[in-house]
Amino acid sequence: MADHRLKPITPLGHDTPHSVTLGPVTITEVVDTALASLAARMGEAKAVADIADSAGIPLPGPGKAAQGATYAAFWLSPDMWMIEAPFATHEDILAHLKPHFGETASLTEQTDAWARFDVTGDDLPAMFERLCAFDLRAQAPGAATRTVIEHLGCYIVIRASGHLSVLGPRSSAASLFHALETAARSAF
Repeated sequence: MADHRLKPITPLGHDTPHSVTLGPVTITEVVDTALASLAARMGEAKAVADIADSAGIPLPGPGKAAQGATYAAFWLSPDMWMIEAPFATHEDILAHLKPHFGETASLTEQTDAWARFDVTGDDLPAMFERLCAFDLRAQAPGAATRTVIEHLGCYIVIRASGHLSVLGPRSSAASLFHALETAARSAF
């Protein structure tokens, strides 16, 4: 008889998402978001934009992120975005996206490839100037970029004032969390 005692763990290896508060900053592991990359195929950029618009999927421009009713997205490169949706309703995010885009776009499941940490608090620029070259003081909510934190290729998405997300490789989640934690400790 099969043994079905397996249970999922978070990127940091816990049963539930880990969170830590250090002074005015809270770093929280986020596991309730499904991710997929969307790349318009050659000659299909306009079709992809029209399909996304009719499906309520925002496709922001360079350096930007946007939130729709169900889907959110941030820009990765020309004609390429990371699409986010609630995991509870979109665990198989490709099954939701593929019927819309058909052969106009290439879609790749990304949920298990990335670890996401939301960082909230006052004066996040003081913390992040120790981590990367992305100048938070010059950015507003809706900004997004790819950067390097402790030799890890990461994305930063500014969700709101005092709230941003850092996405890094799931295989290096503990290293990324340690870098965030160390920067928060030294900043405050």
